[in-house]
Order: sequence, then structure tokens, then C-alpha cells
Amino acid sequence: MIYLGADHRGFQLKEIIKDYLDETEKEYEDLGAFEIDPNDDYPVYAKRVADHVQYPEDRGIVICGSGVGVDEVANKVAGVRSGLAINRKQIEAARHDDDINVLALASDHTPEEEAKGIVKVFLETGFSGEERYIRRINEIRDLESEE
Repeated sequence: MIYLGADHRGFQLKEIIKDYLDETEKEYEDLGAFEIDPNDDYPVYAKRVADHVQYPEDRGIVICGSGVGVDEVANKVAGVRSGLAINRKQIEAARHDDDINVLALASDHTPEEEAKGIVKVFLETGFSGEERYIRRINEIRDLESEE
């Protein structure tokens, strides 16, 4: 399942991504915001998405103005490996090497077509499963258990 969440600044881009997912027949769940409310806060939506990413096949997409806030929040949830998108190649590497399961997008800095391309790469790129990458992911899990 793909889980989506965005604050008021990411709302429009979330709606565009929903249309893209509909066109490509991908199954998703919108976890809010459901309307533009300038007083909402991105941590609510980023945590909601991160909490839903429970299984290896689950993916999350979180969006705010800079992308940084939602990325920070998502990475606070154990088991989540969120990556802030810079471009398609970077997200391809993040999926292949780091097995990110949440994509953070910056609505103020990511054009619509680039965002769709980044989402496509995020959803279609698999994890390599190479031993060195597994070792590094396990090191991250160890850090999470220390908290």
C-alpha cells in the first residue's frame, strides 16, 4: 500500500500525485490533509504516514513546503527510512542502496512533472539486497533500539 500525507503547503502536490497514482492504477490511501488549512501542522501528517508503513511492500509519500520537516518527522518512527527527494537519480540510488520506504517531497521546490517522475522511480526501483546495504540498514535498526 502507498500512504500519502501532506500539510497545507503540500496539499496541491499531493492531489497531483493522487491523480498520477490513479492513472497508473496504483493502490493508495490518503491520510490527509483533506482540505487546505493554513493552520495545520506537517508533523501530524508525516507521523500518520510513517506509522502506517509497517510491511516491506508498504511505501509512504510525505509532502510539505521544503520537504525537510516531513522527512525529519518520518525518520523519527522506528523502521522508517525516509529520503528527501532531490531528483530521480538520487531517489533511484536511495531505493536501490538504502531501501527507503518513505519519500519526502518539497512542494515549493519540485515541479509537477519532476515530482511525478520521482514518484515513479520511487515506486518502481527495487532494493538491491546486497550484503553491504543490508548491513548498513541493520546498523540503523540498532541505533533505533538504543533510544
